[in-house]
Amino acid sequence: MEKVWLKSYPPGVPAEIDIAAFTSIGDMFEKSCRQYGDRAAYVNMGKSITYTELERLSAQFGAYLQSELKLPRGTRVALMMPNLLQYPVAMYGALRAGYTIVNCNPLYTSRELEHQLRDSGAEAIVIVENFAHTLQHALPNTHIKHVIVTQLGDMLGFLKGMLVNLVVKHVKKMVPAWSLPGHVRFSDTLSAGARHALKPADVTHDDIAYLQYTGGTTGVAKGAVLTHRNILANLQQAHAWIKPFLSEGREVIITALPLYHIFSLTANCLTFFKIGATNVLITNPRDIPGFIKELSKVKFSAVTGVNTLFNALLHHPDFAKLDFSALRITLGGGMAVQQAVADRWLEVTGKPLIEAYGLTETSPAVTINPLDLTTFNHSIGLPISSTEISVRDDDGKEVATGQPGELCVKGPQVMRGYWNRDEETARVMTSDGFFRTGDVATVDEAGFVRIVDRKKDMILVSGFNVYPNEVEDVVASHPGVLEVAAVGVPSEHSGEAVKIFVVLKDKSLTKEALVAFCKQNLTGYKVPHLIEFRDELPKTNVGKILRRALRDETKA
Repeated sequence: MEKVWLKSYPPGVPAEIDIAAFTSIGDMFEKSCRQYGDRAAYVNMGKSITYTELERLSAQFGAYLQSELKLPRGTRVALMMPNLLQYPVAMYGALRAGYTIVNCNPLYTSRELEHQLRDSGAEAIVIVENFAHTLQHALPNTHIKHVIVTQLGDMLGFLKGMLVNLVVKHVKKMVPAWSLPGHVRFSDTLSAGARHALKPADVTHDDIAYLQYTGGTTGVAKGAVLTHRNILANLQQAHAWIKPFLSEGREVIITALPLYHIFSLTANCLTFFKIGATNVLITNPRDIPGFIKELSKVKFSAVTGVNTLFNALLHHPDFAKLDFSALRITLGGGMAVQQAVADRWLEVTGKPLIEAYGLTETSPAVTINPLDLTTFNHSIGLPISSTEISVRDDDGKEVATGQPGELCVKGPQVMRGYWNRDEETARVMTSDGFFRTGDVATVDEAGFVRIVDRKKDMILVSGFNVYPNEVEDVVASHPGVLEVAAVGVPSEHSGEAVKIFVVLKDKSLTKEALVAFCKQNLTGYKVPHLIEFRDELPKTNVGKILRRALRDETKA
C-alpha cells in the first residue's frame, strides 16, 4: 500500500529534519547556553540556575570525571536520582566530557540495580543519599569504582539546602542507614573540577549518549543504545512539530515525569532546553497538593505527563483554581490517554490534551497529534518528520489501510540496538531496517495511527513497563509457590495493574506474605497487589502457561 506517512504533515512541519545542525548533545547544549545565558534553565524547590550557571557547573563536573577520576572516553556513568538540579549538571557534564549516561530508577531494588549496573559496565554513579542503601547491597557485584553521593538540598543554597537536608534526614526519616566507603560528595566534585578545564571530547553522532534500559518479553532489562545522532534527531523532530506554537526563549515547561524516563528526558530536559525554555523540576509529583502549590508559583506554558498524573491533578479541588492563561501545550504519552481525562482537562484548563507515542528504542517520539487539535481523536497522531511507519502482518507484509498489524518504525531516532544483545536486536529489526514495536496498530486514510492492542505481554503501569517474566521469576523464587502467571488488568488509577495467578506449594502461604516478599525484590509499580490462588493454570500442549487465557478471563 502507499505509505500515508508521506503526505500527512501539519502545516509548518517539514517532511525532513536537519540532523547535521549539531555535532553532539554537548554542542547543542553549549549553543543554547550562549544564546540564552541569563535565562533560568532549570528550577527546583524555588531555586533556579541560569543557562550560564549550568554551563559552568556542568563543565566543573565533567572536568572532575576527566581529570580527577581520569575516566577513559566512553566510560558509562550511572545517574540515580529524582528530578533535582543535580541531574542536569551531572548529565550534561558527563556528556560534554565524552561519557555515556546510564539512567537508573531511584526506586529500584538492589537486585534490579545490580543487574543494570553489571550489564552496562558502569564505572561511576551519582546517587541521592536517600537510595544509597540500595547501592550498598548491589555494589559488590558491579563494576562501579567511583561513588558520588548527593543530598536533596545540595543545590538549593546554603541555608535552604541545609534545612531541607536536615528535615529529610532527621524529621521525615527518609534516608535509611548506609555505608559506602570511599564515596565522594557531589559538592566536592564541583569544587575539585573547578581546578581543571573541561577538555574537548570530540564527540560525534556515532558515539553512545545513553544506555536507556527497558524490559523485554524475556523479562531481562536491556540497554537500548541511543547515540548522539538518535537523540539529536528526535530533538530536531520534536522541535519541528512544536515550533509553530511556541516562542523560543520564553517558554516554561512543567517537568513532573522523572528525567531518567526517556519521555521526560528527551521531550522536557533536552528539547525544551534547546529552545531556551525554563524547566520546572517537580521532585515528588505524587504529592499532588505540593505539586499544585508549585504550579501556582509560575505561569507555565507547557506540561507533559501520563494519563494517571493528569487524572490525579484533575481530581484535586485546587487544580481548577490555577491560572492556565499561558498554557499552550499539554502532551500526554507513556500510556494511553483516556477520553474522560482528555475531556475533563479541556473543560478545566481550556486547552486540549494532545496524545503522542514513542518507545525507549526510538528516543522516544514516533507519532504526535497536531497541536492545534480541539477535540480528542483516540489517535496517537501522525508520524513525525523523517519517520517512516509500516503496519505489517505476522508474515512481514504490509496490511491494507485501516487494517490492524504490527507497527514498525524507521527513522534516524531508532536505536543502534540493544547493548551486548545481538540476538535480541535481530529479533526486533526487520531485513529492510524497520524496528518492530510489538504494538498492533491501524492507520487511516488521513495518516492517523491508532493503537489497537499490544502484541507483547508487557503491562503498562502509570507509563512504566512491567514485564511478566520478571514478576513471575521473583514470585516463583518463593519456596511456597509452585506455578505463577502474571498479566495486566485494567485499573482506573494506573491504566493497568499487575495481577498474578498462583498455584501454591505451601497452602499456608497468604496473599499478604506474598506481596511483602515481592516488595523486597521489585520496584513498587511492579509489585502485584492482585493475587488469585488457583489449583492449576491453563497451558498449551507443551506445558507453556497461557497468559492470554488468563487475561481474557479478567475481561469477561
